[in-house]
Amino acid sequence: MKKQLCQLFVLLIPIFGLAQSTFTNPIIRGGHPDPSICRVGDDFYIVNSSFEYFPGLPIHHSKDLVNWELIGYGLHRAEQASGVVNLVDVQQDGGIHAPSIRYHDGLFYIIVTNVYSPKDKSKPAEMVNFIITAENPAGPWSEPHHIEGAPGIDPDIFFDDDGKVWFVGTHAPDQPYKNGIGQIWVQELDLDEWKLKGERHSLWKGACGGCCVEGPHIYKQHGKYYMLVAEGGTGRNHAVMMACSDSITGPYESNPRNPILTSRHLSDNNWVHSTGHADLVEAADGRWFMVALGKRNDRGGDSNMGRETHLMPVVWEPAIARWEEVRPGVWEPVKYLWPGVAPETGKVERSATPLPYADKPQYYNDAFTTNFDGETLDLEWNFRRVPMDNMYSLTANQGHLRLNLQPQTFSLRERFSAIGFRQKESDFEFVAKMLFRPQQDKEEAGVSMYLQDNNYIHYTVEQKEGVAVLQLKVKAKKETEEIVKQMAFPDYAGSILLKVVSRNNQYTYTYSLDDGKSYTPFATTKDNLLICTSYIGANLGLYASSNGEQTTGYADFDWVKYAGFVKQ
Repeated sequence: MKKQLCQLFVLLIPIFGLAQSTFTNPIIRGGHPDPSICRVGDDFYIVNSSFEYFPGLPIHHSKDLVNWELIGYGLHRAEQASGVVNLVDVQQDGGIHAPSIRYHDGLFYIIVTNVYSPKDKSKPAEMVNFIITAENPAGPWSEPHHIEGAPGIDPDIFFDDDGKVWFVGTHAPDQPYKNGIGQIWVQELDLDEWKLKGERHSLWKGACGGCCVEGPHIYKQHGKYYMLVAEGGTGRNHAVMMACSDSITGPYESNPRNPILTSRHLSDNNWVHSTGHADLVEAADGRWFMVALGKRNDRGGDSNMGRETHLMPVVWEPAIARWEEVRPGVWEPVKYLWPGVAPETGKVERSATPLPYADKPQYYNDAFTTNFDGETLDLEWNFRRVPMDNMYSLTANQGHLRLNLQPQTFSLRERFSAIGFRQKESDFEFVAKMLFRPQQDKEEAGVSMYLQDNNYIHYTVEQKEGVAVLQLKVKAKKETEEIVKQMAFPDYAGSILLKVVSRNNQYTYTYSLDDGKSYTPFATTKDNLLICTSYIGANLGLYASSNGEQTTGYADFDWVKYAGFVKQ
């Protein structure tokens, strides 16, 4: 039996002590962008974009809006992501974009887009809009139902109280199949046949007239239809806009207070930026909340974690929508109720007030140890694309994760022997115990930290000219791979602990050959080598490769420990 410390555990520490009255953003840390939320009874569920990663569509559950548990994935079987939904050779920054999760008549629905660019660059990108369903949000989820003839990206599904179901889509009005953004449209959806039917209605070009309008959600409240959209692009001009109408098919009137959420007006020194792409939820007691993405301003204006999920309280307030001439020369205001987001400050706060449920404090849970004793991987683990057959095993050496060395390496659109979990704090400690005896030159295994196919850090043991070598390799975007340091290990016996610590704006790499009794310094680098400038956050994980050679070699990992250090 392994030591008790190597069993999976969660560190539960109230972030602000026992008398906590606030909560800390983000509420779901690490690369969890484009949040969509729904409530069933007293239970809340959030789904996020996952792009080229598999399993796809991570689903979190909460009863208090501030403590979230990963319970499963919408795409959790290889066959769900190996057909019309292609996560096998999908391009980086492609794949699963902007889901919407809803519940209706005993069934959960996730509607979402898979963005796939064919390897033949002369062919246009394929926007596959599809729906999956489940009775239990933890799964299993159905096979994808492809909604053919639905252009664009970022769909929403809306169940009206008259029994009709609507597909809410995004596309450019003049070139709907080209860039996928620019205008919101709606069309009735037949859930028996999984087909669109009836007339398609163009609804709204956004508050700014079509600048990257996407991510729509429709709600029916206060006798009107409200449409929430993202606008301004996914960078620092990102924003949330709203419009409303007496009819789902329009016309829609823009909220005069738009944007209802943004950070575009804030200083570059603000703790979070690029806030947007939101969804609303009503609690059982009638209070409202918004979830939205945002990037922490941790590392020179950006973040290793990419876009994360944040929470804000919402109040509905009357505001003038327009003026009407009620009789010649006499004008009166027409008022609608509009959502006021984060009403105390109007922005996403790191330490936010109030705590949604006063008797349920928020706990910090960014620490785990896993010893691979189970029959399945912990839910935190994921792959870049659907993993190859026989890539890993939990039974070949009981109590260990075996990564079989494959010829493939980190490269565009490729599948390779790597497995990881999302980095959730800028400062962390990450250590793995590896059993690896390379048998031929180019066999390599160790720990890896990576953002994309072409942006990674490998801290590994590799055989070169018959000798085991400890090495640190860095591949920054738009640069060639660099060996930062290497050191021959002529007496390497096949067991090593590899540790990476992020502190004081640098990564420190150490190793231990005596099972952790002492660690020897090896190298240091800057901590901004894996900065998210687009969609996705960094992952920490394990890697094995034979670097183009055929082999029967493998690496066994006994355990992995990780702890993130939260900053208030």
